[in-house]
Amino acid sequence: MRHAGGSFRIFVALFAAVIPLSIGALIAFLFYDAWPAIHFNGLQFLTQSSWNLGNQYGDAVTVRGAEVMPGASFGILFLIVGTLASSLIALLLAIPIGLGAAVFLAEAVPARLRQPASLLVELLASVPSVVFGLWGYVVLIPFASKHLYPFLSKVLGFIPFFAPPTRNGYGLLTSGIVLALMVVPLITANMREAVMTTPRALREAGLATGATRFEVMRHIVLPRLRLPLIGVSTLALGRALGETMAVLMVSGNAINILPHRVYSSISTMAAFMVSQLDSALQDPSGMAVNSITEIGLILLLISMLVNGIARLLVSRISTL
Repeated sequence: MRHAGGSFRIFVALFAAVIPLSIGALIAFLFYDAWPAIHFNGLQFLTQSSWNLGNQYGDAVTVRGAEVMPGASFGILFLIVGTLASSLIALLLAIPIGLGAAVFLAEAVPARLRQPASLLVELLASVPSVVFGLWGYVVLIPFASKHLYPFLSKVLGFIPFFAPPTRNGYGLLTSGIVLALMVVPLITANMREAVMTTPRALREAGLATGATRFEVMRHIVLPRLRLPLIGVSTLALGRALGETMAVLMVSGNAINILPHRVYSSISTMAAFMVSQLDSALQDPSGMAVNSITEIGLILLLISMLVNGIARLLVSRISTL
């Protein structure tokens, strides 16, 4: 029996090791393939907005020890800003909506309708991202161009970030709205379970003191949701950071331009990798593909950093 128990632990440990080994292998692959670009681009890759494949009809030249096409330069600051800004807008919109929907499903919906309503939320989470992108392209962009953006510029135009011109409906805010719709089901489904795990005794104790249901929710239930909310927000942020097709269809695909308003066209790291891969493959020097791989490496590191910060916040809050 002892031998069997040891074998089982080894067997399970091997399966558990697959995840960290896979992550390590992925990082090693990206770093190896991106190394020529890392050596050529240096820190300006993160600090400049200068993506230029160079003259594709000339002969490769040697610059800083690397073969590149004449005039080639690679800087992705505009991609980092577009990725983080659109994801932040998505979270700012999705967290209150998702949390409110979770509380509604857990507390206000009759018991006989709770399961069907929750199922609808879970079905929304399974909708392919390209469908969200198509909806954004067909419905949201015209609506934003004709109604939403002019309204925002009229009411909030005194704030530089909302000042006109409102442009054509593509852009930062449109991308944030589409991403928010994609992550709301994830937040709602997880937070509904967290709300329902609050002990009934605590709720009844609050009601026994004369508190209303709203006060019980505000002072007893919601404070217990800080840790789950941080965790699910991290998952939602990871989904938003890595989203590709939906953002590609509604962002405007701006290159080398930093967004100055919520109406500005943007590009995100994941969407840019897809949109530029075909052009990069035409680069005979291979530096463009290496630079796209470096984008993937930076995106992976950003995602890991976000998860690390979330873990740190959870540990700090749990010790309070």
